[in-house]
Amino acid sequence: MKIQGHIVDIQNKRIYKGEITFENGNIISIQEKEHDVNHYILPGFIDAHIHIESSMLVPSEFARLAVKHGTVATVSDPHEIANVLGVEGVEFMISNGKKVPFKFNFGAPSCVPATNFESAGAVINSEAIKTLLENPDIKYLAEMMNYPGVLFDDDEVLKKIAWAKHYNKPVDGHAPGLRGDDVTKYINAGISTDHECFTYEEALEKLEKGMKILIREGSAAKNFEALIDLLPAHFENMMFCSDDKHPDDLLLHHINNLCARAVAKGIDVFKVLKVACINPVKHYNLDVGLLQEGEYADFIVVEDLTNFKTVQTYINGELVFDKDTSLIQPVTFKNLNNFNCNKKDVSDFRFESSTKQIRVIEALEGQLVTNELIVNATILNGNLVSNTENDILKMAVVNRYQNQKPAIAFIKNFGLKEGAIASSVGHDSHNIIVVGVSDEAIYKAVNLLIENKGGICAVSNSEEKTVPLPVAGIMSDKDGETIGKQYAELDAMAKDLGSHLYAPYMTLSFMALLVIPSLKLSDKGLFNGTDFKFTSLEV
Repeated sequence: MKIQGHIVDIQNKRIYKGEITFENGNIISIQEKEHDVNHYILPGFIDAHIHIESSMLVPSEFARLAVKHGTVATVSDPHEIANVLGVEGVEFMISNGKKVPFKFNFGAPSCVPATNFESAGAVINSEAIKTLLENPDIKYLAEMMNYPGVLFDDDEVLKKIAWAKHYNKPVDGHAPGLRGDDVTKYINAGISTDHECFTYEEALEKLEKGMKILIREGSAAKNFEALIDLLPAHFENMMFCSDDKHPDDLLLHHINNLCARAVAKGIDVFKVLKVACINPVKHYNLDVGLLQEGEYADFIVVEDLTNFKTVQTYINGELVFDKDTSLIQPVTFKNLNNFNCNKKDVSDFRFESSTKQIRVIEALEGQLVTNELIVNATILNGNLVSNTENDILKMAVVNRYQNQKPAIAFIKNFGLKEGAIASSVGHDSHNIIVVGVSDEAIYKAVNLLIENKGGICAVSNSEEKTVPLPVAGIMSDKDGETIGKQYAELDAMAKDLGSHLYAPYMTLSFMALLVIPSLKLSDKGLFNGTDFKFTSLEV
């Protein structure tokens, strides 16, 4: 086959009219040739760090949407499903991804569970990590979120890193806010990347100390604006990633949008494309072509180098997207799950107290980090309750793997004036997490999810809406367009209930992620992520 266009040679910083010949999945020749075709041909985009599960789609469905935006590959940490189902969940992701023409590159989840301060559905120890890393389908050791374990020389943590070094596979990092001597020790342990930087200064220090920095722009965590000014000087050591991207966002755009935003800031297009297309392949040793003779025919056709609207996507020489139509076909698969708790009573969400003040989680727009607030308690009949006037709402985390009493806390900035929203997508252990204006609304939302064995939902005074997630309680078995539309409707309902957050469900899902400071809630209680220990709700 042959294709003509303006060929974008990123590595040699050239754009020229040419023709590409490819067959049997590989590029045979690239020749300069005059023609009157106006589109551009360049290597495909790569998301350098994403949890496919956060799209609420199985890998095969994620691929059907991603190729529309010129994405040909991902570097994917399957630790979401691993926290629910262990190694079996990782194997499901690999198997399902192989059923479609898309280049998923899965890692061995390093932190299952993420901490010892929560209840997960599985444990992956260093011996299981060794077995996973032996598999050629596993490309790297996924994000080492347990940075205290690295700093304090935890034996299991160091064994996992040692196995990655043994198999010559990169180790991904996760160290939000880590600076100074601590980050130096973290890097020296062998950790090569970080996608958690939320300030320019933090990212610059890590770059100067030899780390690769990923600019993350997901549905909840948005660090593009804070970090993009580093790209012109540090483009050799940066990549783009989503980390977590909900299905409604994936319907709209992917890495192509970050390229457009970077170019709009006046950054050299070759530097931008090196970050988006080349650096992940080099760092993770991916089997992805870079528009060179003899390599895999992985490339995309875009209208221009301003908006990067994709016209066609080719993977191993196969046309997988053409003129607004994904050519990847849906596949069949068997649902796996791990959901074993009984319905709750409204009294389970009561918190007896006579305290004057309470600790409150302050959720921050566009960030995974939170603040700790001390506020006056609102008590009704001896029960700590929500205060909608001051936007201090009750929240709970409910263990979905066994019957336990819910853990209770309070949160600010969700803004609900009515009802409740809940999700069984609760990073990283994926217990049920809920926030609401009353115990009754909270209890109704939680039981909706228990009935469905997973999902996201919203309840108002007059309506209940649920998107079931039967695959591990975190992914749908429906097609991407359907789940994207259903999610958008639920997102709109949450906002009708009063939430002013850009992505209320994505933000909610991170309020149980203990490894990101400062205050979070696990199924075992309120947790101070700065001191890495439990703390009390009552002051």
